[in-house]
Amino acid sequence: MIIGLDVGGTKALGLLVDPADGTIHGRQKSSSAGDGPTLVRTLATMVNELRSDHAITGIGLGIAGLIDRSGTVRYSPNLADLVEFPVTAELTAAIGHRVVATNDATAGTWAEAKLGAGRGCRDFVYVALGTGIGAGFVINGELVLGSNGFAGEVGHMVIEANGPAHITGQQGPWEYYASGNALGRLARDAAAAGAFPAVVQRVDSIDSVTGYHVVELMRSGDSDALSIFDGFCKEVALGTSNLVISLDFGRVVIGGGLADIGEPLRAGVEYWLGELLLGREHRPEPEVVLAELGSDAAALGAAYYAIT
Repeated sequence: MIIGLDVGGTKALGLLVDPADGTIHGRQKSSSAGDGPTLVRTLATMVNELRSDHAITGIGLGIAGLIDRSGTVRYSPNLADLVEFPVTAELTAAIGHRVVATNDATAGTWAEAKLGAGRGCRDFVYVALGTGIGAGFVINGELVLGSNGFAGEVGHMVIEANGPAHITGQQGPWEYYASGNALGRLARDAAAAGAFPAVVQRVDSIDSVTGYHVVELMRSGDSDALSIFDGFCKEVALGTSNLVISLDFGRVVIGGGLADIGEPLRAGVEYWLGELLLGREHRPEPEVVLAELGSDAAALGAAYYAIT
């Protein structure tokens, strides 16, 4: 068996997996709160619960942020207490078994390559749309890590050099315009301008409008919600087109929490990608598909990463 751990800003997930077919035989969940030593104790407890009575051949860890090849968290806005903490070395010592780590979106990419929507495609990009945007690249069937292990932080690509400042201090990064937070902001801006009256009737204040309201009203056919969502899909496709132009991917796999929106998101991104791609009349358009593994992707991918 192999074990995969996924550590996010608030929660940690552990899976016991049969590498032969990806079947999940055990599952543990916990809070990811606390400093580095606290998290190591939490993860060690999860691993020990999962591996009881099983021989383990690999343990992998996916974490949100910049994770170098040694398994040290170099930067993570959502896990500030882990920055410069050698989490894999400490966890390895705590459980007596080697642990390897990578970014959570990179791990999710590898899961989709092995078990999900990336199967059968040697060159694809996985775009994880959530609170922010992460990505992973598979080229010639191999997972791309980069020289430091930091590949895939595409949410921080600058789309508008003079754009608004993001929480990182950057001006105009892609995730400011195309993340889950961005969808909510588009809705609030429209409501404040009087261009989204249906949502104003559903909330106590404009500040409480979120992307969920856009999706709900879009599904009921509200024209304003449909327009807002179409604009959002264009922003997603804009950054995605840069990735496709750079590395000529044959497939785009859309994952992360926003992938739960389903076909409207996939179709919207596909349409705008076709409109925005350079030389679109003369090149095959990449297929756009939804990820298949949901919230288990990062833990599954971390498990397989451990035996790669």
